[in-house]
Amino acid sequence: MFSKEESRLMRQEFWTSFGKSFPRKWLLYNTKLKGLSFKFHFDNTSALVALDLEDDLEYRINHWEKLESLKSILKDDFLPDAIYTEQYILNNEKEISRVHVQIPYKVSIHNKNNWQEVMVFFNENMPKFEAFFEEYKDVIEG
Repeated sequence: MFSKEESRLMRQEFWTSFGKSFPRKWLLYNTKLKGLSFKFHFDNTSALVALDLEDDLEYRINHWEKLESLKSILKDDFLPDAIYTEQYILNNEKEISRVHVQIPYKVSIHNKNNWQEVMVFFNENMPKFEAFFEEYKDVIEG
């Protein structure tokens, strides 16, 4: 087990290493759509790339319907393993809507042997999400 401080330092080391290994400006929060953001997530059990809708319920429903209408395009042309979850509960118990892809087996940020494959996974999948978003942004913001 790692202490809280050791865990924090290891997470920091991973993200610094990822930034150096794959230096690029990711879209992430800069979508220009309130409440819609892209996220990288890597913890003790999983790694995923996500598109999150985090605003009020009316906003989420409106934009979720648009994302649902584009589901076959996203899965056929960009990310065949995309998972749509209309009601996703974060660790802080906040409810959001999420579309994500994840590594289908256990990985841990505390295991440096997983780092390279997670970095490659992030670097391969986030650009596909961003390309989908850029191509269909007008539909999503509707």
